[in-house]
Amino acid sequence: MSTSLLPVGQISPGHDLGGYIQAVNGIAVLSVEEERELAFRLYDEGDLEAARRLVLSHLRFVVHIARSYSGYGLPQADLIQEGNVGLMKAVKRFDPNQGVRLVSFAVHWIKAEIHEFVLRNWRIVKIATTKAQRKLFFNLRSAKKRLAWLNNDEVDAIAKDLDVKPAVVRDMEGRLSAFDAGYDASPSDDEESTYQAPAYFLDDASADPATQLEDSDFEEDSTRRLQLALKGLDERSRDILQRRWLTDNKATLHDLADVYGVSAERIRQLEKNAMKKLRQKMGDAAIAA
Repeated sequence: MSTSLLPVGQISPGHDLGGYIQAVNGIAVLSVEEERELAFRLYDEGDLEAARRLVLSHLRFVVHIARSYSGYGLPQADLIQEGNVGLMKAVKRFDPNQGVRLVSFAVHWIKAEIHEFVLRNWRIVKIATTKAQRKLFFNLRSAKKRLAWLNNDEVDAIAKDLDVKPAVVRDMEGRLSAFDAGYDASPSDDEESTYQAPAYFLDDASADPATQLEDSDFEEDSTRRLQLALKGLDERSRDILQRRWLTDNKATLHDLADVYGVSAERIRQLEKNAMKKLRQKMGDAAIAA
């Protein structure tokens, strides 16, 4: 079976790129008359066989265009696949009555699909979202092959040429110079550098459910033992501790001395003894639990 008669489904760059390129280069290029005949059959009659032949005969042009995007670090097979999608969209929309060749019409669709693929996959975070940023991404990256950091005159010239603001040019230049940082440590990292991965230093130990539950249980247990211990004190000792430590408006030694008609030093002694008894009772309660 000749290559030109192979169904589209049997020609794919994903499995064997070299074999794919050899196969599509073996498909004969259509003459002007052949292309017009097939295009009118598709346009007027919806002939799918005509569409298939138009697509197959132009696959070599997709390979040629995709090669110009090899500097983005993306698999060549994927770029070709995306370009093929653009070619099929172009064939579907091609109007032979306009008097232009299909390849001239399809270039826009092929590049548009490849551009979209590059923008989606060049970085983890999408680098260009607005129309101005998308325009800058491809044009400025090409200019950066010849230039270091742009000076003000170069920024103004590029901004004027692409009809964007200079600030947008500077912003895109910074994005192009940035890099993605992995959240987890790389398998090739040694033990001394592994801890630098964000996955380790962004961890919030205070948000650990086990720790939160442990702290909550400890607080509840401490509150319960405190209340039991206070009940075991005499009324005066309990009142002194509550006024001195367990209220928002804490009383002074002199305030309590006036209430009980004793010296401030005596209140201090009573407080010290009450605290000693309180700690002892809370300890006994902990042992009993």
